[in-house]
Amino acid sequence: MFTDLYGQQVYSERDLIDLYLTNPDIRPKTVLVSEPITFDKSLYLKHIPKLIEYAASAVTVNDFDNERRNNWFMPAEYKTFDIANFILDQCNGDAELQRAGEELILYQERELFMLLRYLKYLVDTMRKNKIVWGVGRGSSVSSFVLYLIGIHRINSLFYQLDISEFLK
Repeated sequence: MFTDLYGQQVYSERDLIDLYLTNPDIRPKTVLVSEPITFDKSLYLKHIPKLIEYAASAVTVNDFDNERRNNWFMPAEYKTFDIANFILDQCNGDAELQRAGEELILYQERELFMLLRYLKYLVDTMRKNKIVWGVGRGSSVSSFVLYLIGIHRINSLFYQLDISEFLK
C-alpha cells in the first residue's frame, strides 16, 4: 500500500487480499487498487463489483487542496456563519479577547476559517445527538479558539499554553 500526493491510499493486490481477510465486510468500490486485473479475473462471486483502478491525477496538489477546501459537507448556514464574531462573543474580558483575536488572525492567515465553521457544525451536531467526545488531546489544546468552539475542554489561556504549539 502507498499513499499518493493527495492522501489517497492505494492498495496492491497482496494488500487487498490482506485487507479482505481482516475486514470481509469492506465494500470494494471504496478501495483504490494499483493493478486490479488479476483480482477481477479471479472473482467467481457475481455480487462483488469490479474494483476501481488507481490512476494518478493530472491535477496539481495545490488545486486538489483548494478543491477540497471549498467542498465541505455541512449545511449552508454553517458555510456562511460568522465564526470570528461567534468566537469573540464567547470571550469574557480583555485577556480572552486579545488571545482569541491573535489566534483568529493566525487561522485566517492559514485560510482555516472554513475548518473552524465545520468544527462548530461538528460540535453542534454531537451535542444535539448526545455524542460524547474527549476532553482534549495533543497540541490542539493550546488553541483557545478551539476551546471556545467546544472541541476540547482545556482553557489554554488559564494554563498559559502557547498557540504556536498547535499552529506551527
